[in-house]
Amino acid sequence: MHADLVKLGYDGSYGRVAAFARAWRADRHRAEQTTGRGTYVPLVFQPGEAFQFDWSEDWANIGGERVKLQVAHIKLSHSRVFLVRAYPLQTHEMLFDAHWHAFRVFGGVPGRGIYDNMKTAVDRVGKGKQRDVNARFKAMASHYVFEPEFCNPAAGWEKGQVEKNVQDARTRLWQVMPVFCDLAELNQWLEDRCIALWAETKHKALPGSIADVWEAEKPTLMALPPAFDGFVEHSKRVVIAVRNLPKTAV
Repeated sequence: MHADLVKLGYDGSYGRVAAFARAWRADRHRAEQTTGRGTYVPLVFQPGEAFQFDWSEDWANIGGERVKLQVAHIKLSHSRVFLVRAYPLQTHEMLFDAHWHAFRVFGGVPGRGIYDNMKTAVDRVGKGKQRDVNARFKAMASHYVFEPEFCNPAAGWEKGQVEKNVQDARTRLWQVMPVFCDLAELNQWLEDRCIALWAETKHKALPGSIADVWEAEKPTLMALPPAFDGFVEHSKRVVIAVRNLPKTAV
């Protein structure tokens, strides 16, 4: 919640947001005890239904230097398997690359993707769920045949699974990693470590590990097409003007 508020211009501390959340939760709990009822929105996802995407900023030691990285987090909402990949920037090309590698590792494409209103995906945020979706991002979604869905502003809990994954990754991955020669070596290590964590982590909502649930989810994913090339095709008409040039003397 604090990260979402900062994006909207909030300059207060994390502690103030946490204190407000605790007070709000306590007031809500008292109200529910008084009325005997509460309102809940269960976030239950069917196999192959959706994935969640988010960016974070983290640091790694590459070639002997401490480097600030833009990190893509992609998580299947049903099985909760996840992939983490690091990039120097949050450009379209790197966004597309992160999706390709995630779908490759997951073994297919879910039906929809859940995002915040990042600039590489949304040109303008309208009322409610109205969005002017970026043409290149829309072309990528059409290529992989999934439906993009965007959270309400300052509503990070609408993609709470991947938000939690960002926090978990800081202790599971970034605090324990060795030194790498280059970004490719780092990303291979991240991929291998993520896959290992699938088997080590209990799903909690379903029996077995998240790897076990993923094995059952894989047949429900759409087949993976070739990687999206990132280009958007436009039809243009070219008019060539021909001038009367003097004849060349022989």
